Amino acid sequence: MRSRIYLDWNATAPLRPEARAAMASAMDLVGNPSSVHAEGRAAKALMERARAQVTAALGAEGADVVFVSGATEAAALACAGRGLLCAEVEHEAVSAWCHSSLPVDGDGRVRVDDPARTALQMANSETGILQDLPEGLAVSDLTQAFGKVPFAFNWLGCAMGFVSAHKIGGPKGVGALVIRRGLDLEARLKGGGQEMGRRAGTENLIGIAGFGAAAEAAARDLAAGAWESVLQLRNILELSLCEDGKGTISVGKAARRLPNTLCLVTPGWKGETQVMQMDLAGFAVSAGSACSSGKVRASRVLRAMGLDETSAASALRVSIGPGVTEAEVMRFAEAWLRARDRHRARAA
Repeated sequence: MRSRIYLDWNATAPLRPEARAAMASAMDLVGNPSSVHAEGRAAKALMERARAQVTAALGAEGADVVFVSGATEAAALACAGRGLLCAEVEHEAVSAWCHSSLPVDGDGRVRVDDPARTALQMANSETGILQDLPEGLAVSDLTQAFGKVPFAFNWLGCAMGFVSAHKIGGPKGVGALVIRRGLDLEARLKGGGQEMGRRAGTENLIGIAGFGAAAEAAARDLAAGAWESVLQLRNILELSLCEDGKGTISVGKAARRLPNTLCLVTPGWKGETQVMQMDLAGFAVSAGSACSSGKVRASRVLRAMGLDETSAASALRVSIGPGVTEAEVMRFAEAWLRARDRHRARAA
């Protein structure tokens, strides 16, 4: 039995052995992918193999897959300076470049009237709520959905979408922007003209190799039904934590969600307090997006969905993945329920 139990897969997934092996192999290549000698060609071939793996996993054949440092850079490249609209439920990497004016209903669904001027996530990292992407959408954040739910970029009708390797068991520090072929996009990083002129700078060959291997493995797991088993565990956990009539809310329960994500709100029990208590008990969970961790504030996602300040500050996110067992989630449920009972006793 593992001494600690990791239940924060939406922040980052554990590194896949396939990615680790691919990265170790790439470390032995000395060449720069832009060099024309044999060593450079070998590095280029490895990078293009990884690009093909990511392209296939995304269902993006015929589109341009541009390697970047991660979803945050991809969001900036796709959104900056375009005057796009978004909702408050978007990740801050997107909302930083857009006008956050689109309405959100109580189930976290966003109304889009002008898709060509809109950035819209497929799945929310905090709640797991899935959006229906309208045809002609300008940009979609596919980061949390990639590898967890079936989709193909070519079916979505988006002009651009982006993903990050570490959400699917690849390395941190590498991601991709997918651009519909023929779409003009000015580079933000200029210099050597790498990545089809969209992103200058010597490519992170080791990270890209790991990304490609992780993408291929993630697609294989999804096709094999690994996330259906995860969904069953999530539902068992949800039932254990929310069906005792003691005031804990499962956010988005009535909406379509990622199969692995559970957002719990227990009004008055601060999310960061829960995270610390669970950490001491041996469980890694989150109070929201990992990019916002350490900031003691109410979730703007939950506020946009209509929750009050106290409730929005009382959220806990549990996100699981393949390999997590029923015994482990039940150990968490027992520890969390004990902590909640202690909190209620002190508050009484």
